[in-house]
Parts: sequence; C-alpha cells; structure tokens
Amino acid sequence: MKLDLDVPTRVEFGRGELDRAGTHATALGTHALVVTGRSAARTHGYLDRVVTSLEAAGVRATVFDRVSANPRSDEVDEATAQARAQGCDLVVGLGGGSALDAAKGVSVTAPAGGSVRDLIGVTLGPQAPALPLLAVPTTAGSGSEVTKGAIITDTVRGFRSGIRGDAVFPRTAIVDPDLIASVPRAVMAETVFDSFAHAVEGCVAARADEASRARAHQAIELIATHLPAVLKGEDSAEAREALCRAALLGGVNVANVSTCLPHRMQQAMGSLPGVDLAHGRGLAVLYPSWLRHTAPLVPDEFAAVAELLGGDTVHDAVGGLLASAGLAARMRDCGVARDDLDRLVEGVTGNLDNDPAGPVDRDYLFTLYAESY
Repeated sequence: MKLDLDVPTRVEFGRGELDRAGTHATALGTHALVVTGRSAARTHGYLDRVVTSLEAAGVRATVFDRVSANPRSDEVDEATAQARAQGCDLVVGLGGGSALDAAKGVSVTAPAGGSVRDLIGVTLGPQAPALPLLAVPTTAGSGSEVTKGAIITDTVRGFRSGIRGDAVFPRTAIVDPDLIASVPRAVMAETVFDSFAHAVEGCVAARADEASRARAHQAIELIATHLPAVLKGEDSAEAREALCRAALLGGVNVANVSTCLPHRMQQAMGSLPGVDLAHGRGLAVLYPSWLRHTAPLVPDEFAAVAELLGGDTVHDAVGGLLASAGLAARMRDCGVARDDLDRLVEGVTGNLDNDPAGPVDRDYLFTLYAESY
C-alpha cells in the first residue's frame, strides 16, 4: 500500500512488503550496497530476505553489516569505499535509525568523493549528488525513512552532528510492521519514545503549523492507545501497524518542521567517549527538565498533549509514560559524569531557534543538562 505523505519519499506500507524489496529496488539501480547493523537484521532473517528479494529481481547485493548503535564516520567511510570498489549504484538501509542514517551517509558521500566527515554539520544543496536510497526500518521510532537528515559521529573530531538537505531523503521507504515484532521490550520503549518526542516537538516547535499539529496529535493518540499493551507483551498486527504509522507521522514532522532542543542536546550526548546511550533513552532523560521550562511557554499545546495521553498535566502524563516504559532515569545513571556537562554544552549544534524558548544561550543549555543529571 502506497502512502501519500508530505515528503518526496515514496512510502510502501504494509505487512509482507519486505519481500518486495527487489521489486521496489529495480526502479533505483542494478547493484545495491545493503547497509545494516552488526547482528539483529541477520539474526531475525531480515537481511537474508532482502538479499533474496533483490537477487530474484535481478539486483546484485553487496552487504556491509558493521554499523554501530550510534553510527561512526569511520564505519560510513568503510561502507562508502566498499560501494565505490564494487560499483554500487544503489544503497539499501536496513535496520533502526542508526543503520538508516549510516546508509544516508553512504548515499551522499559515495558520489561526492572524500570522507563523510566533510559533510557532517553541512546542509547540502538541492542538486547535491546522491546514490538512490531504499530505506527499510526495523523499528518504530526514528522516522529516518522519511527525513532529510542523518546523524553521524565524526570519530576524528569527537563531534556528532547531522548531514542535512533534500539530497538526504530516501527515494523509497518500505515500512513492514511485522518487522518490529522481534524488537525487545526495552528497545521498543526507547524507539517509540523517539517517535513520541517527534510528535510533541512537532506540536510546539517555532515552525509548527496546523498540518504538523494534526500529524502529531494522531501519532500521540496511536502511541497512547497501543504502546501500553505492546510493553506488556500483548503483540498484535493492529498495534504494530499503529506504532509504525506513528513513527512515519513523526518522521514527516521532522522533515517539515524539524525538532526542538532535546534532539539537539541528545545528539551531543552521542559523542561522549564510553557512553553508549540509545537516542530514545537519551531523549527520555532530558524530557522532564525540558518540559518544566517549556510547558509554560506554549500551555495550550502541552495541555492537548496531556489530554491525548490521559493525564491532567503534561508533566504527570509524560512522567507516567516514562515510568511505564522503564525510561525514568537521570544522566548520571547512564554513564555521564558531572564533568561532562560543559563538554555537552559545547557540542550542541544545529538550529536552536526552533525551540519554544527561542534563541538560547550556553547557561540555559547547562541548566537543562544539570537538572537532567
């Protein structure tokens, strides 16, 4: 089933779509580099199914399966070198947001030459060269399959930021809700909270509009209705489809109205040495403090979020969501040291003016980090 969304990516949504990957790839190229993580896609058989589908459709497949949970520039450069050496004219990203971001990095680096490090922190022009990208998410969270950004750590500079621009959009996305059936409970909680954060920030961002708020409210309602049962182990096709749709709606909001401070601040956390913190869990740590400072600035929008979650205030409602998902924690519980806070502040990049707080200074960022610590 093709979904018409407010992005240039063609979205194929439905159970069993994974096995049509080859059919969708034939319009994009003849030799695919399949970029994925180190184990999950292979363990659950998704990698084999993609390769089989590609080859059955006449598309050659070369596999790069060494992407970390937070993608690194050296990994992207290694995958890019493999794509160039093998003459790949198409990239397939298979996995969670990290694998998809790495695949995006390969897509825009392979034809440009050089290292992906040259592009981190850069907004590419509309005519920037890119290999066509087919994105296949295996989690319901990042929405990276329909966004124009890729977050990658520069391992030389110790710097984590985004490559952005229309050239980064996947050409096609395959969203097969059955793929999230294998996601462990803790990972499901983390990834869906990322989706939830995209929805919330799509309501309150400076660039938010009527369309983004409508998508956000729909996504929050889907999450509030279906996530509790999934976290209790009550898996169903209806719930999987609902959570995947919520992730898509959140991703469309990211593409159109971007995000707020929690996303900028969490990206900086990804570059701390020795701290391997999943994106959704990092957002969850930052959200209570951010809500305390931000809710008074846009009270009507946050009241709507609270109502959709079934709470009296957004603080209570989101606090209850974090507790039920096992995500209530402090930065100090996640391996971050007090001495890291100044480094985190210095590492915050991207558009900071999109937050309801407007332009913010170093002291405000430090306060949010310190309260979250």
